[in-house]
Amino acid sequence: MVTLEELLGYGERLQIADIGAAAIAEKPVYKPLLDRDLARLNAFDADERHHDGIRQAFGDRVSLFPDIVGDGEAATLHLASPASGMSSLLAPSAANLGFFNGFTAFGTVLETVPVETHRLDDIAGLPPLDFLKMDIQGSEYAALESGPRVLGGCVAIHLEVSFVPLYQGQATFGDIDVWMRRHGYLPHAFTEIKRWSVNPVVRTGQYRRGYNQLLEADIVYFRDVTTDDGLDDTQLKKLALIAHYCYRSPDIAGRIVLALSARRAIRYDALAHYLAIWHDESGEEVGLYHG
Repeated sequence: MVTLEELLGYGERLQIADIGAAAIAEKPVYKPLLDRDLARLNAFDADERHHDGIRQAFGDRVSLFPDIVGDGEAATLHLASPASGMSSLLAPSAANLGFFNGFTAFGTVLETVPVETHRLDDIAGLPPLDFLKMDIQGSEYAALESGPRVLGGCVAIHLEVSFVPLYQGQATFGDIDVWMRRHGYLPHAFTEIKRWSVNPVVRTGQYRRGYNQLLEADIVYFRDVTTDDGLDDTQLKKLALIAHYCYRSPDIAGRIVLALSARRAIRYDALAHYLAIWHDESGEEVGLYHG
């Protein structure tokens, strides 16, 4: 059985960036591409104490950047407890932290540090990206705005979005969604949705267990493939690999394979071969809609 990359005739490496890579040990979603030697990782972490662990995890497949990504201006880093994961370039919102049980403590600023931020387009050695993942505590919008050149050909962006902003001036999910659609992306999947209990009610004695109130989510956006005129052949191949290996989305990957066949960029019967690949890998029956 051929692999998807063989079916696509793709023999290069995607360029991936992970901004906020401290939690990289959590088996990042892009790891299958690295394991198959289909990608190279550009990992950002301003705390160089984490760099050895990242190198140990990915060896010569990773380039490390200590830059703090932002709008390129001087800023203040608000340091919270390392365990909280809430250190941010933005000051916390006392009112919104207090809305959720436990977050006033999580968001307590222990120290402020002046820092210099860097625009994605200005970071030396960073190549144009195909796939961006980031979780940078409220600064995602500024990072997106800072990289029109680096992100110009990017086909997938995975980021954390907030429904109730925990930081002052933080872009909400709605703001991010408008930006993404304006730049040619459509939401593909929520990979995680976090709900949290609202102060002061606690569920079964566990304040981390929410009822229905949304807090934040991880979401991935793919470049819009509802039409066949927005991406070139290479971009389509990259997106198919991401959809298949990272998100297990054979419907998107299959649509792309069919489009590439129609362009005569790959063999005319590639879709049938792709469905066989999916069945062989997943054990799942998959067919075509004939309505």
